[in-house]
Amino acid sequence: MTVRRPRRIALLVALVATLALLCCGGSVGAILIGGFVGDEDDLGLFSSGCGTGGPVDPDSKLPRLRPYGPAQMKNAAIIINVGANLKMPPRAWVIAVATAMQESRLTNLGHLGKRNDHDSLGLFQQRPSSGWGTPAQVTDPTYAATKFYEKLKTIDGWEKMPLTQAAQRVQISAYPDAYAKHELVATQIVNLLADGAANAVGNSLAMVCASAADIAASGWTNPFAVKASDGHKWSVGSGFRTPQRPDHHGVDLIAGLETPVRSVASGVVSRVMCDETFSGVLDCDRPGWPGKGGCGWMVEIRHAGNIMTRYCHLVRRPALKVGQRVAAGQVIAHCGTSGNSSGPHLHFEVHRNNDTSSASAEDPVEFMAQRGAPLTGSQ
Repeated sequence: MTVRRPRRIALLVALVATLALLCCGGSVGAILIGGFVGDEDDLGLFSSGCGTGGPVDPDSKLPRLRPYGPAQMKNAAIIINVGANLKMPPRAWVIAVATAMQESRLTNLGHLGKRNDHDSLGLFQQRPSSGWGTPAQVTDPTYAATKFYEKLKTIDGWEKMPLTQAAQRVQISAYPDAYAKHELVATQIVNLLADGAANAVGNSLAMVCASAADIAASGWTNPFAVKASDGHKWSVGSGFRTPQRPDHHGVDLIAGLETPVRSVASGVVSRVMCDETFSGVLDCDRPGWPGKGGCGWMVEIRHAGNIMTRYCHLVRRPALKVGQRVAAGQVIAHCGTSGNSSGPHLHFEVHRNNDTSSASAEDPVEFMAQRGAPLTGSQ
């Protein structure tokens, strides 16, 4: 892959707001949420592609993303460039950056004395005694990243694993679930340093913007499959907390009865229930109507980073159990009209901090755009 110097832009307006830059037939470019620091030149490094421009040169002037400074961002750029040179897809870059965030905070650590974990060294805390290389080698960021990717490639099915599972298979850490919390910021770093590559699908030589039917390199996807061959059509309906519906804490996605509903990311099922309030009778197996109240048949899934997603008005009780693990893109239910519903559609919600209350709800359109999985309907 050809390494390209970053573009310069005079101003970047409303960075903290969710600015959806459309590209590639409806996909969304890189979006950063908060935490960006730097001078006007740093703002010029923001890019909104889907990886086709390639990673930036690690020796160029790099932006910072709190709490990561210039040295740490350079290490992230090296990790990304090594992945590109090895022809690893952008999903691998996100996994590698998140792993280094957990192991070293993107800092090339030497021996830490009594605080050292055995003889762990470098960005990935690789141990010379375990065969990763000599101390000089594992403290060379390029060597360390290369060894990480080489091990990742040997793991069958890593591309479809949750990030924390793939990282753990490489690292064999005493804290196997610790990597998950870094997935979002790792995604932002890859987008910032590699022209929006976390919004892409494909390998490092043939990346394109993720469509609504794809799982982006960020690990997120759309709740509806919209491949032309599926025959399912859908569109975006009532939005999040509109003036007309200020208590509408999600977005309505209009689709036909029985349209498959997919988990938008890997996670664990936290609730499956019939939610109706009409006359105290739970009869979600019958079509609902406006004013009936409730979500009807519904599912909640908890994801990395303490994110919960909710799927309402399903046609029947989903064949899922609480505690069951699901993969990104896995069909979890089918669209229906149970509960407070005027017709077949999916009511989709996103909540922070694994909080089921309305206080934690976020606009799903903005949230999904930030992850390269825009809520755009089929054409």
